Amino acid sequence: MNIKDYVERVNRAVEYIRNKIPEVPKIAIVLGSGLGGIAESVENPISISYKDIPGFPVSTAPGHKGELVFGKLYDKFVVLMNGRFHYYEGYSMKEVTFPIRVFQLLGVEVLIVTNAAGGTNLDFEVGVPMIITDHINLMGDNPLIGPNVDEWGPRFPDMSEAYDKDLIKLAKTVAKELGIKVYEGVYVGLAGPNLETAAEYRMLRRIGGDAVGMSTVPEVIVAKHGGLKVLGISAITDLGDPDNLKPLTAEEVLENAERAGKTMVKIISEVVRNL
Repeated sequence: MNIKDYVERVNRAVEYIRNKIPEVPKIAIVLGSGLGGIAESVENPISISYKDIPGFPVSTAPGHKGELVFGKLYDKFVVLMNGRFHYYEGYSMKEVTFPIRVFQLLGVEVLIVTNAAGGTNLDFEVGVPMIITDHINLMGDNPLIGPNVDEWGPRFPDMSEAYDKDLIKLAKTVAKELGIKVYEGVYVGLAGPNLETAAEYRMLRRIGGDAVGMSTVPEVIVAKHGGLKVLGISAITDLGDPDNLKPLTAEEVLENAERAGKTMVKIISEVVRNL
């Protein structure tokens, strides 16, 4: 992809969106599979379909609506990404992370990213959210490969604190106040779209992974490159026990994501309120 064309596409999308919204959102929330319920909490929502935004990709994954929703959440003007793009859909990493660049140039300062993930930590329970403390990129690609746009961020961004420690602390505090059980752990990003083999689950646990999914890592890399603070939360939808692996359907994953999503909505809303 020609980087100049890409920059122009991002700028066109930003200009289009700016003309549709009354103020600049400082907080962006990426809604993962089955987690669209958060959008219902937004006051006076302004919805913009991806297909209407110049240069914006279109989401094809199940459980992803495909729109940006702007509005107030606890008196904070936010933008919700209702449906994300995945590497497994055939998009390049630049396409997957296109919305994050748009958020960065709009003026977003905090990115809250959610996902549905399989638990590789067998002490976890299905339906309990996991606050992401770090990640491992096993997707075989990186959205920063190619010419660097110096105006967007440094050539070699530091990832020593990919997930903001203060935001992690805040999320844990509000979860405790709400009486919601949460885990903390490391998220491993794989390309997908197949689910993991027993041997892969065993390997992921041995390298330090607590949960595995097919998203999030590219968005977080670009967000950090662009200077955004990041909070990540996974809905644990199933457990990958390599010694007792059972067949799993996408429908089951979405169902469990929606169940965990109800508690994640409460946590994220309170995090936004306290920012």
